[in-house]
Amino acid sequence: MIQALMTKPGEIIYQEVDVPVVGPEQIKVKMKRIGVCGSDIHVYHGKHPFTTYPVVQGHEVSAEVVEVGDSVNDFKPGDKVTIQPQVVCGKCYPCTHGMYNDCEVLKVMGFQTTGMASEYFVTEAAKALKLPDNISWDHGSMIEPLAVAVHAIRRYGDVQGKSVLVLGGGTIGNLVAQTAKAMGANKVLISEVSEYRLEVAEKTGLETINPVKKDLGEKIRAFFGSDGADVIFECVGINETMNQAIKYARKGSHIVVVGVFGDMANMDAALIQDHELTLVGSAMYRVEDYKKAIELAEAGLIEFDSLITNHVPFKEYQRAYQIIEEQKDKAMKVIIVMDED
Repeated sequence: MIQALMTKPGEIIYQEVDVPVVGPEQIKVKMKRIGVCGSDIHVYHGKHPFTTYPVVQGHEVSAEVVEVGDSVNDFKPGDKVTIQPQVVCGKCYPCTHGMYNDCEVLKVMGFQTTGMASEYFVTEAAKALKLPDNISWDHGSMIEPLAVAVHAIRRYGDVQGKSVLVLGGGTIGNLVAQTAKAMGANKVLISEVSEYRLEVAEKTGLETINPVKKDLGEKIRAFFGSDGADVIFECVGINETMNQAIKYARKGSHIVVVGVFGDMANMDAALIQDHELTLVGSAMYRVEDYKKAIELAEAGLIEFDSLITNHVPFKEYQRAYQIIEEQKDKAMKVIIVMDED
């Protein structure tokens, strides 16, 4: 089979490798779609701190089961699935207390271990989740980032009837905002400086503001009322938005940090202390987040199509990164097409 291999930053080659053999508790899948995310771009630029080369990328996927191991009863050939990309030890404190997404020696397919950018892939059946028939291959590959959003919402808790502010309108920020709305938030506002991403957010039914053009504090008061937001989700990963969250958080409220910070954050700890803010991190997801993401997608509560801006054939994998480089904020979600079925 053919596999895409990133040999060094900025270079992808194709190699012929053997089709993996299926073990008793494993399944073999034929890859259909692979999404490219911001962390993949860090690897492409040689700026991911925990990835070495060569590396096979690919962790946002949809696929078709083509073979199952002798001990597998939950899947059969023809099933449509997505796959959790985490590889965990199962022995450390987080793993033994239901927090395997925080495993002390966590590896993620496509970064610290082999990703799914190949025609076929073999994985433990326990990592796969079935996709309903009404979820397309494209949308199936979006379940992974949607699970990130679901986990972020759950890090706060029940958003039913709550007021939610999301800072950042990229794919994750948009999905966090959509998920909050789908899970019962009363009011959701998304703040973003890119006019294109604001247009996308509005297409997905979200209220928006560009804080460069309008005063964010005034918008918060006008939209949420004098009490402001119950929770703020930081989905950018830069000092400016982190300090916006702290500045505009209501006393005693919550901030959930979803954005990945490439540099050390400098934040106003005095306000965090004086305003008794609860600052919470959100990292990846767990199986229950995947299941909820699939439930929301199946119910048609998440609008994916406005986020998918480009499709690239598998044999042109590197062009996906070039598109993102050239189009910048206008390339929201680029999807690698493995098979047209």
